[in-house]
Amino acid sequence: MSSRHVLIVLGSMVVLTTAWPRPMGLEDFFHLHHVSDPQVAPDGRSVAFVVTDTLVAENRTNSDLWVISTSGGEPRKITSAIRSDQHPRWSPDGRWIAFSSNRDGPYQVWVVSARGGEARKLTSISTQATRPEWSPDGKAIAFMSEVYPEFSSRPFAESDALNAGRNAAKARGPVRARVFDHLLYRHWDHWVDGKRRHLFVVPIRNGGRGLSSITAGEPRDVTPGDNDAVPTSDTFTEDDEYSFAPDGRSLVFAAPPEPVDTQAWSTNHDLFRVDLASGRKTRLTDNPAADCSPLFSPDGQLLAYRAQQRAGFESDRWQLMLLELATGRRRSLTAGLDRSVEHFAWMPDGQKIFFHTADDGGESLWSVATEGSAAPVRMLAGGANNEVSISSDRRTLAYTHQRMNRPAEVMLWRVGESTPHALTHMNDAVLAKLDLPAPESVTVAGAGGTPVQMWILKPPGFVAGRKYPLVFWVHGGPQGAWSDSWSSRWNAEIWAAQGYVLALPNPRGSTGFGQEFTDQISRDWSGKVMGDLFACLAYLEKQPYIDATRMAAAGASYGGYVMNWFEGHTDRFRTIICHDGVYDLASMYGTTEELWFPDWENGKPWETAESTIAASPSHYAANFRTPMLIFHNDFDFRVPTGQGMQLFTALQRQGVPSRLVMFPDESHWVMKPANSEFWHRTVFDWLADYLK
Repeated sequence: MSSRHVLIVLGSMVVLTTAWPRPMGLEDFFHLHHVSDPQVAPDGRSVAFVVTDTLVAENRTNSDLWVISTSGGEPRKITSAIRSDQHPRWSPDGRWIAFSSNRDGPYQVWVVSARGGEARKLTSISTQATRPEWSPDGKAIAFMSEVYPEFSSRPFAESDALNAGRNAAKARGPVRARVFDHLLYRHWDHWVDGKRRHLFVVPIRNGGRGLSSITAGEPRDVTPGDNDAVPTSDTFTEDDEYSFAPDGRSLVFAAPPEPVDTQAWSTNHDLFRVDLASGRKTRLTDNPAADCSPLFSPDGQLLAYRAQQRAGFESDRWQLMLLELATGRRRSLTAGLDRSVEHFAWMPDGQKIFFHTADDGGESLWSVATEGSAAPVRMLAGGANNEVSISSDRRTLAYTHQRMNRPAEVMLWRVGESTPHALTHMNDAVLAKLDLPAPESVTVAGAGGTPVQMWILKPPGFVAGRKYPLVFWVHGGPQGAWSDSWSSRWNAEIWAAQGYVLALPNPRGSTGFGQEFTDQISRDWSGKVMGDLFACLAYLEKQPYIDATRMAAAGASYGGYVMNWFEGHTDRFRTIICHDGVYDLASMYGTTEELWFPDWENGKPWETAESTIAASPSHYAANFRTPMLIFHNDFDFRVPTGQGMQLFTALQRQGVPSRLVMFPDESHWVMKPANSEFWHRTVFDWLADYLK
């Protein structure tokens, strides 16, 4: 087969490559489908999933529900509203799929036939309805809504009218003042405004065979009062955070601590059970750390959940726990597993639980028996495997699989089969045109000789013997990791397509390498982790394909903190890119929202003044010399805009070439497609200027 050669200009480099496949461009990047949330039908014959598409011209995304037969074939789109359809959940009989959608205004619960067709709206609550979950008998749906708690004990019609009136008054009133009496008054990217996340249950009646016969009764707030019934922080959410008992008579949920004015600095979450007939609540756990993600066993005798042991530490290891509801006895199923449990699902016979964890630079799928003391068994490793769902007949398991060079697709694993296989191929047509190199994993001796894993991604058309500029990434968290997975935000493949070698180290603080490794960054943000990072950089400088005179560094959040630290401590980079980075620890403490994080990581600045100053990049501003590109966003309440402004001011006053880019409509991340396109083009133009 003949190939046609073309010249492609990447930054300042001219690369000779074939026209097919070719390096990925931004248009390709935004054209790829994002596949998520696979849900196996009860009979195991179909899988529903969500496909999210990027509409750059409209500066938004659009999500639809799809269904595919587990026997294979082409998937069918069953919703097509020009908004967001998400969170598909099968009815127990497998005939209907409930989901949440903002297709005609605020999010509400809708239902659609598994065969597709017109959807039917089931709720019309003024405060929105999200995350629907069917009761086991199909006669009710639970959902979440953010309401004003002072109205929550009144009859639904009255409370909903009062909620609507309060929202309308705020929207049209001339005074925009917000008044607060305690923390946590804002969160990530939104103002709390006195609302609470409550759970509602709505009765469902099915009077016939068609969708038109499905009607919903009046919703009922089953968790009234001045507290949330769903964790307000994504740190503590992994699943739906509430679960019907198999008999449908009660609901278990995870609630933040009381009194509510401690929630800004307490990681404590407990599990509660509410009797749906009487409304009586019973506390099930009293662990001073977090208990979350409750899920009943199929027979209702056990409750599985995730739990941490150390109060105040958001990145403590999550263990998979079992609670015997009759006796109150608790035990950990993963006490001997030095990994943190994330999403999990019961086998329908109750004999096993499947779960996934961050694991050595990927995400592995495990199983563990619920009886006896057998250790968990790793079933799948390599890439990122998560979002597991199991059919009621116990024969079909679906999950998503992705890699750094391949977006997520739905995988299927049937009982009796030795290996899983890809069920969906939503991106094959686009990927076939692209040269997306696979990353390489290396291990470097970090500070004190501790092994540090690092991903290296070479550019498309890599030529041995040629030297390439390097871009050195540092991840956020700091308790996070670069994994062998696709990202719609910091995507290594689109950066490598510009002609750069990408390095993605997992230094001290990274997850998936054991809890001790994760712990070793707390109260030491500028210590061992910096030794790890500089050891990785030294390794890269010795590689024959790296041009050590043309290196850049980039990072966000804690990774942005490292960029600011690099700015005052090394001149090895031609330029540095900082996105939403921490600059001054003392002022950061006073303006961020989840205070348990700085309390644990660096301490209260009035109690740790000396170490706070020493660990703040702002203390070393006199050493700033490297040109910097800075991003910060108005709705970033985690690392507020003052951090980026202070950094930019220090650079400008000293004549260091620098640029500050601020998005007034973004939070900690840049999510809107047009903004993302602008962000990427700004980054790539800046890098090209300095890595010529």
